[in-house]
Amino acid sequence: MTLNHSKSKKDSIKVSRIFIYLILIIFAIYYLLPLYVMLTNSLKPLEEIRSGGMLNLPEVWTLEPWRSAWSTAQIGVDPSGLKPYFWNSISMVIPAVMLTAILGAMNGYVLTKWQFKGHGVVFGLLLLSCFIPFQIVLIPMAKMLGILGMAGTTSGLVFVHLVYGLGFTTLFFRNYYAAFPTEIIKAAQIDGAGFFRIFWRVLLPSSGPIIVVTVIWQFTNIWNDFLFGASFADFDSIPMTVALNNLVNSSQGVKEYNVHFAGAILAALPTLVVYIVSGRYFVRGLMAGAVKG
Repeated sequence: MTLNHSKSKKDSIKVSRIFIYLILIIFAIYYLLPLYVMLTNSLKPLEEIRSGGMLNLPEVWTLEPWRSAWSTAQIGVDPSGLKPYFWNSISMVIPAVMLTAILGAMNGYVLTKWQFKGHGVVFGLLLLSCFIPFQIVLIPMAKMLGILGMAGTTSGLVFVHLVYGLGFTTLFFRNYYAAFPTEIIKAAQIDGAGFFRIFWRVLLPSSGPIIVVTVIWQFTNIWNDFLFGASFADFDSIPMTVALNNLVNSSQGVKEYNVHFAGAILAALPTLVVYIVSGRYFVRGLMAGAVKG
Protein backbone atom coordinates (compact mmCIF):
# COMPACT_ATOMS: atom_id res chain seq x y z
CA MET A 1 0.00 0.00 0.00
CA THR A 2 2.79 2.36 0.94
CA LEU A 3 4.73 1.49 -2.23
CA ASN A 4 1.70 2.17 -4.43
CA HIS A 5 1.09 5.50 -2.70
CA SER A 6 4.75 6.50 -3.15
CA LYS A 7 4.68 5.51 -6.83
CA SER A 8 1.46 7.43 -7.38
CA LYS A 9 2.98 10.51 -5.75
CA LYS A 10 6.07 10.31 -7.96
CA ASP A 11 3.92 9.95 -11.07
CA SER A 12 1.89 12.97 -10.02
CA ILE A 13 5.04 15.04 -9.53
CA LYS A 14 6.35 13.92 -12.92
CA VAL A 15 3.11 14.90 -14.66
CA SER A 16 3.17 18.29 -12.91
CA ARG A 17 6.73 18.94 -14.05
CA ILE A 18 5.89 18.00 -17.64
CA PHE A 19 2.92 20.36 -17.57
CA ILE A 20 5.06 23.20 -16.17
CA TYR A 21 7.73 22.63 -18.81
CA LEU A 22 5.12 22.68 -21.57
CA ILE A 23 3.74 25.98 -20.30
CA LEU A 24 7.25 27.46 -20.11
CA ILE A 25 8.05 26.29 -23.64
CA ILE A 26 4.84 27.86 -24.97
CA PHE A 27 5.65 31.18 -23.30
CA ALA A 28 9.25 31.01 -24.55
CA ILE A 29 8.06 30.45 -28.13
CA TYR A 30 5.56 33.29 -27.78
CA TYR A 31 8.19 35.77 -26.59
CA LEU A 32 10.87 34.61 -29.04
CA LEU A 33 8.57 34.68 -32.08
CA PRO A 34 9.14 38.41 -32.84
CA LEU A 35 12.90 37.86 -32.71
CA TYR A 36 12.54 34.90 -35.07
CA VAL A 37 10.49 37.00 -37.51
CA MET A 38 13.02 39.83 -37.42
CA LEU A 39 16.00 37.54 -37.84
CA THR A 40 14.60 35.44 -40.71
CA ASN A 41 13.26 38.41 -42.63
CA SER A 42 16.52 40.32 -42.22
CA LEU A 43 18.16 37.51 -44.22
CA LYS A 44 15.66 37.63 -47.11
CA PRO A 45 15.60 39.74 -50.27
CA LEU A 46 12.89 42.40 -50.19
CA GLU A 47 10.93 40.71 -53.00
CA GLU A 48 10.62 37.53 -50.93
CA ILE A 49 9.16 39.47 -47.99
CA ARG A 50 6.62 41.16 -50.27
CA SER A 51 5.44 37.80 -51.55
CA GLY A 52 4.26 36.89 -48.04
CA GLY A 53 5.16 34.10 -45.67
CA MET A 54 7.05 36.15 -43.09
CA LEU A 55 7.25 33.12 -40.81
CA ASN A 56 8.94 31.01 -43.48
CA LEU A 57 12.68 30.49 -43.60
CA PRO A 58 14.44 32.38 -46.41
CA GLU A 59 14.43 30.72 -49.82
CA VAL A 60 17.40 32.90 -50.79
CA TRP A 61 19.77 33.71 -47.94
CA THR A 62 21.48 37.08 -48.09
CA LEU A 63 23.47 39.36 -45.76
CA GLU A 64 22.95 42.41 -47.95
CA PRO A 65 20.26 43.91 -45.64
CA TRP A 66 22.76 43.74 -42.76
CA ARG A 67 25.50 45.40 -44.80
CA SER A 68 23.07 48.07 -45.92
CA ALA A 69 21.79 48.75 -42.41
CA TRP A 70 25.32 48.93 -41.02
CA SER A 71 27.15 50.99 -43.60
CA THR A 72 25.13 52.13 -46.63
CA ALA A 73 21.55 52.80 -45.51
CA GLN A 74 20.20 56.29 -46.10
CA ILE A 75 19.48 57.96 -42.74
CA GLY A 76 18.13 61.42 -43.40
CA VAL A 77 20.87 63.13 -45.41
CA ASP A 78 23.54 60.69 -44.20
CA PRO A 79 24.19 57.63 -46.41
CA SER A 80 26.62 56.01 -43.97
CA GLY A 81 24.18 53.63 -42.26
CA LEU A 82 24.04 52.92 -38.54
CA LYS A 83 27.79 52.46 -38.03
CA PRO A 84 28.70 56.00 -36.83
CA TYR A 85 25.66 56.14 -34.55
CA PHE A 86 26.55 52.77 -33.04
CA TRP A 87 29.90 54.21 -31.97
CA ASN A 88 28.14 57.34 -30.72
CA SER A 89 26.12 55.12 -28.38
CA ILE A 90 29.23 53.24 -27.27
CA SER A 91 31.08 56.47 -26.49
CA MET A 92 28.04 57.65 -24.51
CA VAL A 93 27.18 54.44 -22.65
CA ILE A 94 30.61 53.39 -21.36
CA PRO A 95 31.55 56.62 -19.51
CA ALA A 96 27.97 57.13 -18.29
CA VAL A 97 27.81 53.61 -16.84
CA MET A 98 31.24 53.88 -15.23
CA LEU A 99 30.58 57.27 -13.67
CA THR A 100 27.13 56.39 -12.34
CA ALA A 101 28.43 53.11 -10.89
CA ILE A 102 31.42 54.71 -9.14
CA LEU A 103 29.50 57.72 -7.82
CA GLY A 104 26.57 55.52 -6.78
CA ALA A 105 28.98 53.25 -4.87
CA MET A 106 30.53 56.24 -3.12
CA ASN A 107 27.09 57.61 -2.25
CA GLY A 108 26.02 54.25 -0.85
CA TYR A 109 29.26 54.09 1.13
CA VAL A 110 28.77 57.55 2.63
CA LEU A 111 25.08 57.04 3.39
CA THR A 112 25.71 53.80 5.29
CA LYS A 113 29.20 53.94 6.81
CA TRP A 114 29.98 57.68 7.07
CA GLN A 115 26.55 58.94 8.00
CA PHE A 116 26.17 62.66 8.58
CA LYS A 117 23.40 64.85 9.92
CA GLY A 118 20.56 64.84 7.41
CA HIS A 119 21.79 61.81 5.51
CA GLY A 120 18.24 60.40 5.52
CA VAL A 121 16.92 63.51 3.78
CA VAL A 122 19.66 63.33 1.15
CA PHE A 123 18.90 59.68 0.47
CA GLY A 124 15.18 60.46 0.28
CA LEU A 125 15.80 63.15 -2.33
CA LEU A 126 18.00 60.82 -4.36
CA LEU A 127 15.33 58.15 -4.11
CA LEU A 128 12.70 60.66 -5.24
CA SER A 129 14.72 61.30 -8.40
CA CYS A 130 14.08 57.68 -9.45
CA PHE A 131 10.37 58.45 -9.84
CA ILE A 132 10.62 61.71 -11.77
CA PRO A 133 9.35 61.22 -15.35
CA PHE A 134 11.78 61.98 -18.16
CA GLN A 135 9.48 64.60 -19.67
CA ILE A 136 9.59 66.83 -16.59
CA VAL A 137 13.35 67.40 -16.79
CA LEU A 138 13.60 68.10 -20.53
CA ILE A 139 13.36 71.91 -20.43
CA PRO A 140 15.47 72.44 -17.25
CA MET A 141 18.08 70.00 -18.54
CA ALA A 142 18.20 71.72 -21.94
CA LYS A 143 18.84 75.06 -20.22
CA MET A 144 21.51 73.51 -18.00
CA LEU A 145 23.30 71.95 -20.97
CA GLY A 146 23.22 75.31 -22.73
CA ILE A 147 24.74 77.06 -19.70
CA LEU A 148 27.48 74.41 -19.45
CA GLY A 149 28.18 74.54 -23.19
CA MET A 150 27.39 70.84 -23.58
CA ALA A 151 24.27 71.06 -25.74
CA GLY A 152 24.23 68.72 -28.71
CA THR A 153 27.33 66.80 -27.63
CA THR A 154 28.04 63.25 -26.52
CA SER A 155 29.45 64.57 -23.24
CA GLY A 156 26.14 66.36 -22.71
CA LEU A 157 24.26 63.06 -23.09
CA VAL A 158 26.69 61.43 -20.65
CA PHE A 159 25.94 64.22 -18.17
CA VAL A 160 22.18 63.77 -18.60
CA HIS A 161 22.32 60.02 -17.98
CA LEU A 162 24.71 60.54 -15.07
CA VAL A 163 22.29 62.89 -13.35
CA TYR A 164 19.23 60.77 -14.03
CA GLY A 165 20.85 57.42 -13.19
CA LEU A 166 22.59 58.45 -9.98
CA GLY A 167 19.47 57.93 -7.87
CA PHE A 168 19.13 54.30 -9.00
CA THR A 169 22.80 53.41 -8.51
CA THR A 170 22.83 55.05 -5.08
CA LEU A 171 19.79 53.00 -4.10
CA PHE A 172 21.43 49.76 -5.26
CA PHE A 173 24.71 50.33 -3.42
CA ARG A 174 23.13 51.83 -0.33
CA ASN A 175 20.94 48.76 0.18
CA TYR A 176 23.90 46.46 -0.47
CA TYR A 177 26.27 48.26 1.89
CA ALA A 178 23.67 48.58 4.66
CA ALA A 179 24.41 45.02 5.81
CA PHE A 180 28.17 45.22 5.29
CA PRO A 181 29.86 44.71 8.70
CA THR A 182 30.66 48.10 10.19
CA GLU A 183 33.31 46.43 12.38
CA ILE A 184 35.47 45.89 9.28
CA ILE A 185 35.28 49.61 8.51
CA LYS A 186 36.23 50.52 12.07
CA ALA A 187 39.12 48.03 12.04
CA ALA A 188 40.42 49.60 8.83
CA GLN A 189 40.18 53.05 10.41
CA ILE A 190 42.16 51.86 13.44
CA ASP A 191 44.83 50.60 11.03
CA GLY A 192 45.08 54.10 9.60
CA ALA A 193 43.02 53.69 6.45
CA GLY A 194 41.22 56.81 5.28
CA PHE A 195 37.97 57.40 3.44
CA PHE A 196 39.11 56.53 -0.08
CA ARG A 197 41.44 53.69 0.93
CA ILE A 198 38.60 51.93 2.74
CA PHE A 199 36.36 52.47 -0.25
CA TRP A 200 38.83 51.09 -2.83
CA ARG A 201 40.46 48.36 -0.73
CA VAL A 202 37.60 47.11 1.47
CA LEU A 203 34.18 47.84 0.01
CA LEU A 204 34.64 47.68 -3.77
CA PRO A 205 36.37 44.26 -3.82
CA SER A 206 33.33 42.79 -2.04
CA SER A 207 30.80 44.57 -4.26
CA GLY A 208 30.96 42.29 -7.31
CA PRO A 209 27.29 41.18 -7.33
CA ILE A 210 25.83 44.67 -6.98
CA ILE A 211 28.30 46.11 -9.50
CA VAL A 212 27.03 43.60 -12.08
CA VAL A 213 23.43 44.58 -11.32
CA THR A 214 24.24 48.27 -11.63
CA VAL A 215 26.20 47.92 -14.86
CA ILE A 216 23.51 45.83 -16.57
CA TRP A 217 20.71 48.11 -15.36
CA GLN A 218 22.45 51.30 -16.45
CA PHE A 219 23.77 49.88 -19.71
CA THR A 220 20.29 48.72 -20.72
CA ASN A 221 18.55 51.95 -19.76
CA ILE A 222 21.11 54.24 -21.38
CA TRP A 223 21.51 52.20 -24.58
CA ASN A 224 17.75 51.90 -25.10
CA ASP A 225 16.99 55.53 -24.31
CA PHE A 226 15.30 57.43 -27.10
CA LEU A 227 13.84 60.56 -25.51
CA PHE A 228 17.07 62.10 -24.22
CA GLY A 229 18.89 61.25 -27.42
CA ALA A 230 16.18 62.82 -29.58
CA SER A 231 15.98 65.90 -27.32
CA PHE A 232 19.61 66.72 -26.57
CA ALA A 233 21.73 65.21 -29.36
CA ASP A 234 23.01 67.05 -32.40
CA PHE A 235 23.55 65.35 -35.77
CA ASP A 236 27.10 64.32 -34.86
CA SER A 237 26.09 62.85 -31.48
CA ILE A 238 22.86 61.01 -32.36
CA PRO A 239 22.71 57.64 -30.54
CA MET A 240 21.73 54.32 -32.09
CA THR A 241 18.06 54.35 -31.10
CA VAL A 242 17.42 57.74 -32.68
CA ALA A 243 19.32 56.72 -35.82
CA LEU A 244 17.21 53.55 -36.07
CA ASN A 245 14.04 55.63 -35.89
CA ASN A 246 15.41 57.91 -38.60
CA LEU A 247 16.30 54.89 -40.72
CA VAL A 248 12.76 53.53 -40.57
CA ASN A 249 11.19 56.93 -41.29
CA SER A 250 13.63 58.07 -43.98
CA SER A 251 12.68 55.45 -46.57
CA GLN A 252 11.13 57.20 -49.54
CA GLY A 253 8.51 55.24 -51.45
CA VAL A 254 9.75 51.68 -50.84
CA LYS A 255 9.93 50.38 -47.29
CA GLU A 256 12.99 48.16 -47.00
CA TYR A 257 11.68 45.91 -44.26
CA ASN A 258 14.64 43.55 -44.39
CA VAL A 259 17.02 46.46 -43.78
CA HIS A 260 14.81 47.74 -40.97
CA PHE A 261 14.75 44.34 -39.30
CA ALA A 262 18.53 44.07 -39.57
CA GLY A 263 18.94 47.56 -38.12
CA ALA A 264 16.64 46.76 -35.21
CA ILE A 265 18.65 43.63 -34.38
CA LEU A 266 21.90 45.60 -34.59
CA ALA A 267 20.46 48.16 -32.18
CA ALA A 268 19.35 45.46 -29.73
CA LEU A 269 22.46 43.29 -30.06
CA PRO A 270 24.64 44.91 -27.34
CA THR A 271 22.01 44.59 -24.61
CA LEU A 272 21.19 41.07 -25.78
CA VAL A 273 24.86 40.08 -25.53
CA VAL A 274 25.16 41.67 -22.09
CA TYR A 275 22.19 39.68 -20.78
CA ILE A 276 23.35 36.43 -22.35
CA VAL A 277 26.86 36.78 -20.92
CA SER A 278 25.99 38.07 -17.47
CA GLY A 279 22.26 37.48 -16.98
CA ARG A 280 22.73 34.85 -14.29
CA TYR A 281 25.03 37.18 -12.36
CA PHE A 282 22.34 39.85 -12.61
CA VAL A 283 19.83 37.57 -10.87
CA ARG A 284 22.39 36.60 -8.23
CA GLY A 285 23.21 40.25 -7.60
CA LEU A 286 19.55 41.15 -7.20
CA MET A 287 19.09 38.34 -4.70
CA ALA A 288 22.22 39.37 -2.79
CA GLY A 289 21.02 42.95 -2.63
CA ALA A 290 17.57 41.85 -1.50
CA VAL A 291 18.97 39.72 1.31
CA LYS A 292 21.47 42.34 2.44
CA GLY A 293 18.94 45.17 2.23
